Amino acid sequence: MNASNSPAFFIAQAEPDGQQFDAWRTQSLLVSLEQGGIEWPSSCRNGTCRTCMGQLVSGQVRYEIEWPGLSAEEKSAGCALPCVAFPCSDLTITRGSL
Repeated sequence: MNASNSPAFFIAQAEPDGQQFDAWRTQSLLVSLEQGGIEWPSSCRNGTCRTCMGQLVSGQVRYEIEWPGLSAEEKSAGCALPCVAFPCSDLTITRGSL
């Protein structure tokens, strides 16, 4: 699916409360969480402090920065930094990491 035929936003869910929100393709997951009225911990907003780290239960994200503050092992385990992650699909994310 290329950008011209992908949806403007995806349906996302934040656990453990099960709150649903629109995850806009063109903005960070953290901004979408906040616009959806979901309080999510954050600090630096540039992918270095890891305060916002979450665990992707399902779905995929992409990063526009080369080094998003996650190790290869954390990425493969589904950890995500919502402040610099952009959604690529419907997704579910939970607070904290493995």
